[in-house]
Amino acid sequence: MNAEYVSYRETAYFSDLICDYLEDKKSLQSFHSGFPSAENLYRQALLKKNDYSDHNRDHLAKALKSQYEGFEVSLEVKKNLGLLKEKNTLTITTGHQLSLMTGPLYFIYKIITTIKISRELQEKYSDLNYVPVYWMATEDHDFEEISAFVFQGKKFKWNQQQEGAVGKIDTASLESLLSLFEKELGNGLNASSLKKLIAASYRDQKDLTAATRVFVNHLFGKFGLVIVDGDDSILKRDFAPYAREELNKNNCHSEVLNQIEKIKEEYNATYKPQVNPREVNLFYLTPGARYRITQQGSIFHLEGSQTSFTSEEIENELANHPERFSPNVLMRPLYQEVVLPNIAYIGGGGELAYWLELKSFFNQQKVLFPLLCLRNSALLLSEKSAKKAKQLDLSVSDLFLKRNALINKKVRQISNIELDLSFLKDALEKQFDHLESLVATTDASFSGAVKAQKTKQFKGVDSLEDRLMKAQKIKLKDHVERLILLHENLFPNESLQERVNNFVPFYLENSEYLMDILYESFDPLSYKFTLITF
Repeated sequence: MNAEYVSYRETAYFSDLICDYLEDKKSLQSFHSGFPSAENLYRQALLKKNDYSDHNRDHLAKALKSQYEGFEVSLEVKKNLGLLKEKNTLTITTGHQLSLMTGPLYFIYKIITTIKISRELQEKYSDLNYVPVYWMATEDHDFEEISAFVFQGKKFKWNQQQEGAVGKIDTASLESLLSLFEKELGNGLNASSLKKLIAASYRDQKDLTAATRVFVNHLFGKFGLVIVDGDDSILKRDFAPYAREELNKNNCHSEVLNQIEKIKEEYNATYKPQVNPREVNLFYLTPGARYRITQQGSIFHLEGSQTSFTSEEIENELANHPERFSPNVLMRPLYQEVVLPNIAYIGGGGELAYWLELKSFFNQQKVLFPLLCLRNSALLLSEKSAKKAKQLDLSVSDLFLKRNALINKKVRQISNIELDLSFLKDALEKQFDHLESLVATTDASFSGAVKAQKTKQFKGVDSLEDRLMKAQKIKLKDHVERLILLHENLFPNESLQERVNNFVPFYLENSEYLMDILYESFDPLSYKFTLITF
């Protein structure tokens, strides 16, 4: 196994906002709680330790005891569940939807990053305890986003109609998809191990929440990962005061809008918000649906239904059934930070972008805003792929070029003729400079003719250069095809591998060692992209 590292900006796959954040640009500093270094994480831990109530800690322990009832856990998980009862224990948290078979690779990367940061802090600041947490987005209702995964270039999709919270979906309807997928896995030792995990999770568990808990616990239990389901009446009761204020005052809406404007003023006038707030940033859960709550005066409506509440009725509903109220993408961070002794959130670029809209809202709610850590991103290369890249004389920077730019660069490098016709443009430029000097000595109408001819000539050179490149690509067809095949394997659909491919192909080759390889390779607090050859 070999790991190399490259800056996120150098890859050209990450936004200026995220790169500027990682470079700790001064213009962004008022929108977060500090750069996520080890020292700042420890400082945050000391603050959160004093800020987090014994009441909420007791309720968290009670909720987790109930959530883990009947589930087998490792000694490491059991230890961390016990540690969460102690006042000097903090959490490092990531969250994600209940993606089928974990979805794209970055799901795995988020959790490994969370685990690695927790352990690094434990080694450096052992006076406190740090527990890695995966927050399951069980209340999410975007079934389409979690219902498919890609394996060996094939898309496996769960055909199911679902409108409510995805965590409640009965897994029985997965049977045909699982059977089809298992045929593709083959009969190797690692395939058999994975099939047993599929049986214990997606087949044996009653709903997607339980199935995901079993699946993720199996992959990461040895690291002590604690899995939290936010769709919990005990935890929701502690969040109820904040939900009540959201219903009465709409502070999330006003504070986030104000922060978006400040980001435009202080950071970038062309900034486009990742998420726009609504007047009411809560949903209402029923057994078969998740309704957006809208407000007209003193009446609250469940969008898409005939149900409505007066202000008094909805407050009574919240007091009696807090579990029915579900935070949206902007309120969920507040919920999470209220009920967990959390010091940092681990997320992708898009997630961190909307967290950067929230600090003033947290301040207004008097809740400590966590440090924001970008999850690790990685490119996994088999030894075979690495060998092909070497044979094609590809550097690390070459790999991150867009496909056409990569092909053009390599064709120019290996061609035995000059493909750059800029020397013709230089010669034309001098000739037209002379013609333009004649304009002053003759009729002004000559100027338009010179400009038109210059444009025509330069376009002609561009066209010749394009045709020359195409001709060389045909001549070097074998080399070009090898480039395309390798690039498609590493950057499917010209996207980062982690955004398309599932972990299973790498698991079949490496079994449980895959997580160890990632854990050993990631250096999360260096904030660099990781290339792993194994």
